[in-house]
Amino acid sequence: MGLLDPATSDGRVIFFLPWQKMTIAGTTDTATEVTHHPIPTEEDINFILSEVRNYLSCDVEVRRGDVLAAWSGIRPLVTDPGSKDTQSISRNHVVHVSDNGLVTIAGGKWTTYRSMAQDAVDAVVKAHNLPANPCKTVGLFLQGADGWSPTLYIRLVQDYGLENEVAQHLAATYGDKAFEVAKLAQVTGKRWPIVGKRLVSEFPYIESEVEYAIQEYACTAVDMIARRTRLAFLNVQAAEEALPRIIEIMGKRLKWSEQKKKEELAEAKKFLYYEMGYKVRSEQLTDHSEITLTPTDIERYKKRFHMFDKEAKGFITVLDVQRVLESINVKINESALHEILTEVDLNKNGQVELNEFLQLMNAIQKGYVSGSRLAVLMKTAEENICQRNVISVDRSGGGLFVCH
Repeated sequence: MGLLDPATSDGRVIFFLPWQKMTIAGTTDTATEVTHHPIPTEEDINFILSEVRNYLSCDVEVRRGDVLAAWSGIRPLVTDPGSKDTQSISRNHVVHVSDNGLVTIAGGKWTTYRSMAQDAVDAVVKAHNLPANPCKTVGLFLQGADGWSPTLYIRLVQDYGLENEVAQHLAATYGDKAFEVAKLAQVTGKRWPIVGKRLVSEFPYIESEVEYAIQEYACTAVDMIARRTRLAFLNVQAAEEALPRIIEIMGKRLKWSEQKKKEELAEAKKFLYYEMGYKVRSEQLTDHSEITLTPTDIERYKKRFHMFDKEAKGFITVLDVQRVLESINVKINESALHEILTEVDLNKNGQVELNEFLQLMNAIQKGYVSGSRLAVLMKTAEENICQRNVISVDRSGGGLFVCH
């Protein structure tokens, strides 16, 4: 269920709505400089979080670390030339007919595009006495809607062997064009699903959507993560993880050079960093943030860190993590481990120092960061090793083993 309140503490509108199995919350509305690349600010994010908290049960704590992506845009406000008040600023669109018959529409936003189309077309018909009916956008189906039904996804599961979640996503996104996406899907080599390789494990986007998007004139990696899929809006880290494979597919089909691939990767990462909130998210975890852990907590986390840093180097690498995980029969491929460590590697030197790990645990406790994969892995490893080292009472002569 969604909620919208037009009367917040300072008069702005607040909403939070279910979207793509996540929750989208907003919004702020402040004057800004015109730029091609608007960047969300920490002030805006914290305003939305503080407002959202007013509507939730006291046992639900929404923290800064729960924000997986953030973005902003510039809304064009226009002066209505038809208004008697020359300073009148409209937050909606304005249709103006000049003395020479020129019809101009300005302002507005994507979410009201049908209303804008209707007002503009009707104004043209009226101004020029055209032999045409009023605008018919209200009854016009978007592409893919003709053959859509709520149960269309079942056919995708039955006919192509797609995962249920993937099939539902394709049907809801492409309508009856979902079958064209399914036809492009590669065989997984597994018993199930038969086709449809995911770009990232936790989202239903599959590789064949990249192929299909190229047919619909997707030209850049940013096109894919922001405009053809919604990965960038849902989770900036997941979007970054998907980029290498997206670029590989697009590069092969569009015949990109190695240099072009590098440029696309750099441009997409820059887009995620500035425009999708990665910058403000990463700034929650920096060397400059004060560590406020208690001495007991610091000692506990140091012990956990040294469990991985057996050689007392002062840092841990992928090999250190692999060694500990293998000892408890947990298998993770090396590329995934690299990604996990990169999240915490503040100075980007390929290793996680003790101070960086303490910064991470400090940020988690403060609620600035949530769902750190490295923190979860290290805690799991510690618990497994502790359980394995516990000696039963009958063998230990009644002694106790305490593991911190």
